[in-house]
Amino acid sequence: MPGPSPFQYAIVRVVPRVERGEYLNAGVILFCRPRRFLAGRVALDEARLAAFAPDCDLSAVAAHLHAIVRIAAGDAAAGPMARLPAAERFHWLVSPSSTMIQPSEVHTGLTESPADELDHLFEAMVE
Repeated sequence: MPGPSPFQYAIVRVVPRVERGEYLNAGVILFCRPRRFLAGRVALDEARLAAFAPDCDLSAVAAHLHAIVRIAAGDAAAGPMARLPAAERFHWLVSPSSTMIQPSEVHTGLTESPADELDHLFEAMVE
């Protein structure tokens, strides 16, 4: 597909105590409809999270983060949401929530390569 394509993305945040407004960026979800691309990438900085949320269940948070990646990838073993069409999976994954794992607002852009854009956003926003 020649030329740049529009894409949408959200940052995945770990918010251990919503009332304090503190969060840790832990991943990125990127959707590019014209190129039929939906993927998520996550990494949990356990030491950093433990520093400001020592009572947080790190293994549970990591499991939820990895479920996001599996749902984005359409892994049928990840449950019924993973079997939805890509656009529906993306919108479900970036829906606002009041849980410990929250998406940012959705941002947009143009890209020649959604996979490279995901890598760039992950490096800039998470690593």
